[in-house]
Amino acid sequence: MNLFDLTLFLVILLVVLQFWRMRAITEKANQHLAQYCDQHGLQLISNARHKTRLGSYRGKLDWQSCFVFEFSGNGENSYQGTLTMAGKHILKVDTPAYRVD
Repeated sequence: MNLFDLTLFLVILLVVLQFWRMRAITEKANQHLAQYCDQHGLQLISNARHKTRLGSYRGKLDWQSCFVFEFSGNGENSYQGTLTMAGKHILKVDTPAYRVD
């Protein structure tokens, strides 16, 4: 095993670990959105990752993610909200004014 093989192995390992980390962040977002909608009496329709970038949070380099989700307050109308995360930390959930029946 030469230096090139070792470097290639480490790069592949780093990519796999970052993919695993992003999946863990997505799972945390899904859990939080389901809990948020249950607490507020909303129906979660769908959610998706909007954007992800590398950034600093509390002096530590981590993924900054924004998720967009659709929800309904009365079962007829749908609204769009956003969830902002830094790593696995929830920074904020923004929802527009919605109708509840």
